[in-house]
Amino acid sequence: MRIFLEIEVRCLQFRSCSKMKRERLNTACLLKESFGQLWEYERERWARRFFENWRAVLKWQRLVPYEKFAQIIDRHWDGIAAYCKPENKVSLGFVEGLNNKNRVIQRRAYGLRDEEYLRLKILTCMLPVL
Repeated sequence: MRIFLEIEVRCLQFRSCSKMKRERLNTACLLKESFGQLWEYERERWARRFFENWRAVLKWQRLVPYEKFAQIIDRHWDGIAAYCKPENKVSLGFVEGLNNKNRVIQRRAYGLRDEEYLRLKILTCMLPVL
């Protein structure tokens, strides 16, 4: 999230700004910090309500990068809603291990031109040993 990194740097420069800039930076920092609550919801309806309230607060702040960020979140809402369900929350260790296996298989398959064969190799690496 490049937008949030830029805001984080600006938050560190907070003291050297004029009062008006400080208020806008403070608002931006508060919006950034409060957005993290979205990932804690276990029901899509509550997460959507939180996002709509967050967006309503954002509406009058004139923070263009945040408005772009809100549009991105809105476009990807289906995936975020799927993440809200407890059965879809996967540990990052599992995902990292899976990505590592995929990279190893791709390295071994270097030179193969058949994508279907590569897909089958990735799927069969998950099967239990007979």
